Amino acid sequence: MHAAEHGFEGEKAGAGFVTAAGRISPELIDLCGCRAKAKGREKKHLVLPFSKGREKTKEHKAGKGVFSAMKLGKARPTKDDHRKQDEPAVLEAEDLDRKAMRLGGGLDPDTISLASVTAVTTNVSNKRSKPDIKMEPSAGRPMDYQVSVTIIEARQLVGLNMDPVVCVEVGEEKKYTSMKESTNCPYYNEYFVFDFHVPPDVMFDKIIKLSVIHSKNLLRSGTLVGSFKMDVGTVYTQPEHQFYHKWAILSDPEDLTAGLKGYLKCDIAVVGKGDNIKTPHKANETDEDDIEGNLLLPDGVPPERQWARFYIKIYRAEGLPRMNTSIMANVKKALIGENKDLVDPYVQVVFAGQKGKTSVQKSSYEPLWNEQIIFTEMFPPLCKRIKVQIRDSDKVNDVAIGTHFIDLRKISNEGDKGYLPTFGPAWVNMYGSTRNYTLMDEHQELNEGLGEGVSFRARLLMSLAVEILDTSNPEINSSTEVQVEQATSVADNCTGKMEEFFLFGAFLEATMIDRKIGDKPINFEVTIGNYGNQIDGMAKPVLRRKKEGGDGDEEESELLQNSSEDEGGEDGEMVSVSSSQPMKPLVTDRNYFHLPYFEKKPCIYIKSWWQDQRRRLYNANIMDKIADKLEEGLNDVQEMIKTEKPHPERRLRGVLEELSSGCLRFVTLADKDQHHASRTRLDRERLKSCMRELENMGQQATTLRSQVKKNTMKDKLKLVQNFLQKLRFLADEPQHTIPDIFIWMISNNKRIAYARVPSKDILYSIVDEEMGKDCAKVKTVFLKLPGKRGFGPAGWTVQAKMEIYLWLGLNKQRKDFLSGLPCGFEEKKIARGQNLPSFPPISLLYTKKQVFQLRAHMYQARSLFAADSSGLSDPFARVFFTSQSQCTEVLNETLCPTWDQLLVFDNVELYGEAHEMRDDPPIIVIEIYDQDTVGKADFMGRTFAKPVVKMSDEQYCPPRFPPQLEYYQIYRGNSTAGDLLAAFELLQIGPGGKSDLPPIDGPTDMDRGPILPVPLGIRPVLSKYRVEILFWGLRDLKRVNLAQVDRPRVDIECAGKGVQSALIQNYKKNPNFSTLVKWFEVDLPENELLHPPLNIRVVDCRAFGRYTLVGSHAVSSLRKFIYRPPDKKAQHWNMTAKHLKGYLAMANGAPRSRPTGEIVVNMEPEVPIKKMETMVKLEANSDAVVKVDVSEEEKEKKKKKKKGGGGGGEEVEEEEPDESMLDWWSKYFASIETMKEQLRQQEAAAAEAEEKEEMEIAEEIKLDDSPMKGFKGQAKNKEKSKAPKDDKKKKQQSAPELPEKKNKQKIDELKVFNKELEAEFDNFEDWLHTFNLLRGKIGDNDDNATEEERIVGRFKGSMCVYKVPLPDDITKEAGYDPNFGMFQGIPSNDPINVLVRVYIVRATDLHPADINGKADPYIAIKLGKTDIKDKENYISKQLNPVFGKSFDIEATFPMESMLTVAVYDWDLVGTDDLIGETKIDLENRYYSKHRATCGVSQTYSIHGYNVWRDPMKPSQILSKLCKEGKVDGPHFGPGGRVKVANRVFTGPTEIEDENGQKKQTDEHLALSVLRHWEDIPRAGCKLVPEHVETRPLLNPDKPGIEQGRLEMWVDMFPMDMPAPGPATDISPRKPKKYELRVIVWNTDEVILEDDDYFTGEKSSDIFVRGWLKGQQEDKQDTDVHYHSLTGEGNFNWRYIFPFDYLMAEEKIVISKKESMFSWDETEYKIPARLTLQVWDADHFSADDFLGAIELDLNRFPRGAKTSKQCSLEMVTNEAELPMVSIFKQKRVKGWWPFVARDENDELEVTGKVEAELHLLTAEEAEKSPAGLARNEPDPLEKPNRPDTSFIWFLNPLKSIKYLICTRYKWLIIKIVLALLLLIMVALFLYSMPGYMVKKLLGA
Repeated sequence: MHAAEHGFEGEKAGAGFVTAAGRISPELIDLCGCRAKAKGREKKHLVLPFSKGREKTKEHKAGKGVFSAMKLGKARPTKDDHRKQDEPAVLEAEDLDRKAMRLGGGLDPDTISLASVTAVTTNVSNKRSKPDIKMEPSAGRPMDYQVSVTIIEARQLVGLNMDPVVCVEVGEEKKYTSMKESTNCPYYNEYFVFDFHVPPDVMFDKIIKLSVIHSKNLLRSGTLVGSFKMDVGTVYTQPEHQFYHKWAILSDPEDLTAGLKGYLKCDIAVVGKGDNIKTPHKANETDEDDIEGNLLLPDGVPPERQWARFYIKIYRAEGLPRMNTSIMANVKKALIGENKDLVDPYVQVVFAGQKGKTSVQKSSYEPLWNEQIIFTEMFPPLCKRIKVQIRDSDKVNDVAIGTHFIDLRKISNEGDKGYLPTFGPAWVNMYGSTRNYTLMDEHQELNEGLGEGVSFRARLLMSLAVEILDTSNPEINSSTEVQVEQATSVADNCTGKMEEFFLFGAFLEATMIDRKIGDKPINFEVTIGNYGNQIDGMAKPVLRRKKEGGDGDEEESELLQNSSEDEGGEDGEMVSVSSSQPMKPLVTDRNYFHLPYFEKKPCIYIKSWWQDQRRRLYNANIMDKIADKLEEGLNDVQEMIKTEKPHPERRLRGVLEELSSGCLRFVTLADKDQHHASRTRLDRERLKSCMRELENMGQQATTLRSQVKKNTMKDKLKLVQNFLQKLRFLADEPQHTIPDIFIWMISNNKRIAYARVPSKDILYSIVDEEMGKDCAKVKTVFLKLPGKRGFGPAGWTVQAKMEIYLWLGLNKQRKDFLSGLPCGFEEKKIARGQNLPSFPPISLLYTKKQVFQLRAHMYQARSLFAADSSGLSDPFARVFFTSQSQCTEVLNETLCPTWDQLLVFDNVELYGEAHEMRDDPPIIVIEIYDQDTVGKADFMGRTFAKPVVKMSDEQYCPPRFPPQLEYYQIYRGNSTAGDLLAAFELLQIGPGGKSDLPPIDGPTDMDRGPILPVPLGIRPVLSKYRVEILFWGLRDLKRVNLAQVDRPRVDIECAGKGVQSALIQNYKKNPNFSTLVKWFEVDLPENELLHPPLNIRVVDCRAFGRYTLVGSHAVSSLRKFIYRPPDKKAQHWNMTAKHLKGYLAMANGAPRSRPTGEIVVNMEPEVPIKKMETMVKLEANSDAVVKVDVSEEEKEKKKKKKKGGGGGGEEVEEEEPDESMLDWWSKYFASIETMKEQLRQQEAAAAEAEEKEEMEIAEEIKLDDSPMKGFKGQAKNKEKSKAPKDDKKKKQQSAPELPEKKNKQKIDELKVFNKELEAEFDNFEDWLHTFNLLRGKIGDNDDNATEEERIVGRFKGSMCVYKVPLPDDITKEAGYDPNFGMFQGIPSNDPINVLVRVYIVRATDLHPADINGKADPYIAIKLGKTDIKDKENYISKQLNPVFGKSFDIEATFPMESMLTVAVYDWDLVGTDDLIGETKIDLENRYYSKHRATCGVSQTYSIHGYNVWRDPMKPSQILSKLCKEGKVDGPHFGPGGRVKVANRVFTGPTEIEDENGQKKQTDEHLALSVLRHWEDIPRAGCKLVPEHVETRPLLNPDKPGIEQGRLEMWVDMFPMDMPAPGPATDISPRKPKKYELRVIVWNTDEVILEDDDYFTGEKSSDIFVRGWLKGQQEDKQDTDVHYHSLTGEGNFNWRYIFPFDYLMAEEKIVISKKESMFSWDETEYKIPARLTLQVWDADHFSADDFLGAIELDLNRFPRGAKTSKQCSLEMVTNEAELPMVSIFKQKRVKGWWPFVARDENDELEVTGKVEAELHLLTAEEAEKSPAGLARNEPDPLEKPNRPDTSFIWFLNPLKSIKYLICTRYKWLIIKIVLALLLLIMVALFLYSMPGYMVKKLLGA
């Protein structure tokens, strides 16, 4: 393939590159290169197929935009080259970064590069690295966090008759729920909040532990049932930082073999500052709890987690600091002089809330442990990090020496080809505080792992392995205690072969040294590990050949021999030089000093020995480079989008191309990894998974590239950002090798500031991609203060700016370690190394130097930081370049200074070759300060730039010169603090001196003294604009210096011109302006991106002509206020729209015979399911044909059908909600259901959209070419894609569900917004904008919340900016009033009286305010002087109170327009605490075109629950809107049609009044137009529907953290109109009183517990206990059926449970005092569950619990017909069984099983009960009363019990008779005979001896 054939000619083809297919592919060109910066760096390395082995040609055509294909630093080895033939000729990896394409003017615009924020920091050439902009360490800074946990309920707890309590533990804090008595499924619904103020790392490692404890009380701690733990980090990484309504699986840590111990349903959320959590909407939890489907586990974690052992082996450590904290040791040392090792180390491992420790090795710097610590934890664990800490044991207190965290996600992979966590054996490096051993270490926290370590502490050899336990194995040790045992040691070479490494560094510049340390000599120390450390530098390590026991002295001698035998060869004796010579700094300016490193640059070099594991770092480097390139590309694309440059999608394609080629390159490079012995399992597994991931990513990038189109750009960009995160994650190598390099600035032997350079960044490799990104490059490094000192403003000032060159590699690869330095130096070596060529120099002497002039064109800055108490600043900029600095002038009182100043730096000397300077100029640092009259200037931010360089032999002409202005982002700490608009050029002063330079034209400004303005070619081109300002009024002005504001005025200023408002004469009486519109003319840049900000200032006019500044606001971007007159060409857009719409109407099946130009909006009803969908999809800008809800008429029809169609209609009849029963709450709950449904559908639709994407892209392209660009393709696609989906929907709906769905639709609905209305309607700033006036300086802590405290008032108004003159047709329009200019038709701003009606529905998730974890909330409303505190109606102990109240307030706008609704916590004593409040600006709502005064309902009805609330009828509203919007209409026509503008709407025309009479009406039609007002051309916008909004409650003491949410809405009615009707009644539904009668007839098969006294026979004394509400306090027991031998019991016993029930929420309401000390009753809502238990009665001991069943009255299994059919299935297999609800059935009888758990935790049936449930309303119960037990009225007959059941000790004779006569008759006879026999034998034996004697003697 010859490039020539494809016309590859640099100039013509716009320098496209030839890709594999031979297309010219301009996308590859980095469009966003630096425009002004990188002009000269066209050093491109094109690998074109024909340049195979040839040397690349050098060309320098001045001024042409051709790439200078210059040779890179070193030619590639040719062996790589043969591969290049079949690869696409993509720019080489590094070269793509050179954002340097600046091509000639006339070329194809796509190839011209654009300015970008990233340009400065881009790696422009190959000799310099990118500096890091952000200065402040963010890691260790404490932040506010709030963990909120709601414990809802527990299910299936294992155990008999328990009294469970849940303990919630976060970190060290514990909180407990209340105790629920004797239930296995307690319902709590309790909310706990934990507040923390700690650094993120500490926070995310805290463990959240939920445990269920059985029968805990004051005296005993209770027994643990089961627990669940997870770390806070896991919750925080969830979407929305929360788990909502999820089931935690409880397991018993003491018993591994046991299964799960139950489930606990809870919500857990973790909120940081500024996160806002969107709570899924809380409504009735009707969806049956699917436990398995909602487990509390992150995605991807299997529900059956197993137990696993984590073996953490600790082998040995080395390099520990010589420290001892105890004072005694130092005393001892001083007295005895013994210099033993003073450290006693041990290792502590913390994981999942458990700690394990190794033994302590007394006084040893190289301790040897060889121990393993074993943790037993569920796998996969929900705790992400293992903390490994080396600590120093001490009698007083142990201190940490160093800490390392192992992130389990990085050492395991959960995929199907994944691997269990594995690590090492490998060394981990620990960093912490400096190694100077003082008694009190101020940076001790660093050793604990908080914040970035500032020095090497030690390294530890360890490994980790995980083994999944087989819990069925009987030998297993089932304890989860941490165990410590001995482990076998590992071979010395297991971590790699010891290699000698060489580190070289050269200090090319040290400037910007803080003046505080400028007077003492300064030197720099570089260390790697402990090598180079002055305190305890290390010699070469001993290769451990001898036995461990040897003496220290031998070791030393061995060391010496070793070191000589290795090196002798080439180096001579090379001793490391790790620090530069101390030097006195010179003054740069007032703030900074610099070191005089002019032509002589000091160097350092260090030899060190490490195990050779470079491969790990190489792989990480390749991935890091791919990621860097990707990040840079993405920044470009975003910058292009931001600055609206054309074709960002092309750049994105280029980025994806680079990504896929980078990924493929990784796969080839990493594949040739040698299999050497020291690779650990993790190395192998990681390599495999990285290769898989990158290969996969490469393929995805290729497919994505083909999908990137103009309109899919945004979504694709998100996907590519995920790639970036993944790459960064993969590149982070968990097994360390070579420690990081630290550079310390030491002044007078004190360590001042440091920089930390990761060793991988400067590691050398012969393969380019594997090289560290800063290896052999000059890097600009800013030194920072260590530890906490670096927080806050102190850390923002630069301690020193270093230009440093570093190289690290194997000693044997040392030959070209100087290759990357700027050329033109001689090496100075120490005497010993003079003649050795490879001996490193101790300093470099530059012989070549170039002289330049730097011109800094400082034009303006914007959105700066407010540094003074007035809320403004007095900014000036200071520009640093090498060792020079200059300042701009100070501009007073502004945040947007336009300096317009040229700073010239003469005779700047740079060392090195001329051509290198052109590509590699040093960076410029610009710092912005605030000038104070006294004291030193305050730092306001900093940014970097690279100048455009012109060498003396180049022309000063386009395209590179003159440079253009560019924006540079200013940073202050980690946060952005404005932008700087400037340009920088660096011009070489040639042999002819300065006369050759382009002249600095333009006079010095006479007014400003000798200040040079920015020259003409660079400053922006201006044209004349007119700025019209609408002055409306001022609001909420706070006092200024304790005086109230009385006569304010607003001053507007933009680019030096401005206008003043009229003076408000009396702010209290009327804060509005008398003159509404004023204007001024001003010259603004043509380029809108360069428009200066507009400043709004409010001053108060005091007596004697004094003015005080009240506050100010800078409008940083005028974009949204610019008015662009419509194009003549686009005049026909209306017509096009009409045709398009007509076409759409046809597509949707409307009749085609309409006259064109009219669009019919069809109102006919359709399938309800579909209806719901359509409602969701409408967007404000879509122009689809609109279908509206089922109309009134339709309802009528349905009703008639119901009444007429007798047959099988009864079932449904009962379900239908009765019109009289419906109330506002029915509407509300129905709406919430709809909202949930919509959310579900949106999710489903999103998933479907993915599949449809390709199809849509094609369609969108067609739309894109249509003449009317504004029309959104979305509507059309949505309409199209809906049809097939609905069909699917219908098929899925199973038949029985349909009627229910239809029923739901009967209820009219409102719109529930789960956010504020403002968020939905763009703050109601459609024409009236609110500008916050700020004053006071910004706080120094990072919180942006301080903005709130700085607001001193608000200015209301607007502005309009347009080029003058305007086209005539606008000014000539009918009714144009020149006084109002662009603001035609705005209402007057005279005071107006308004009735404000505030409806408060309910609050959710309030922050607990009392000690008991509850609150007693009530509502307080404040509007102007009205202050309503609804204190007597507080709701006791509730965090989710339902208020259901409305409040009427009369107010006068504008004086009273800020409504504050607060929720307070009622306290019996002391003041009430504010829980949270929300503020609503009523004025903007009132005047908004969205008509937010009273929401438009879905339907119009004149009676019933949905009565029309607005005093104006829909038709009146419609006429008014048409008149105001100058819209033709409304024209009502026959047949239910209305025409507005060119739209025709159809709909019903009759209405039914209360008496059922039909009347003709136009209101439905008018309403249908209002509901689709956004479709009306020109005047249309979305009108606010009838709604409930959800507003977050905030508390000023806890800024940014939500304290709960409030559901409410506001109606407003002007008082000069007819008065509105009474307020809608939304008072909470009163629970309905019911009575549940439960008759326990019989039991059967109850297990037998007791042994009989006489016979040992099994029997039971059975009784049944039951209760309904909450707890056992209202339990009822039957009598006892004594001595049942078969488990049968007969009772005929009636329980009566009266209860209050809320139908809508399916909850029972109970009120009771919480404890003896409670002031009042608390209302609880609990699920309606009937509990029946069977017990065995004992006379003397406690009764034994046998079994229980819980029936949820809303859905419980139908009872079995007979005892036989009643089985365990009824409890376990609920899903399949038919469920009944007692509320529908009213009466149910049947058999139900009692269940309990046996020893193996298996459920078993322990009895059966025959019961009858009968539900009556209170009224019915009164009519037909029944007695408790078997009493009157309606008594039950006595049970027929067998005789045994008589109580034996009451009637002993009867019992005995019974016993004797029946069962034991024969037994007794036998016993009697046996007794007689015994007696005879006994007598015989007794009398025998006497008789014998008698006989013998007396015979």
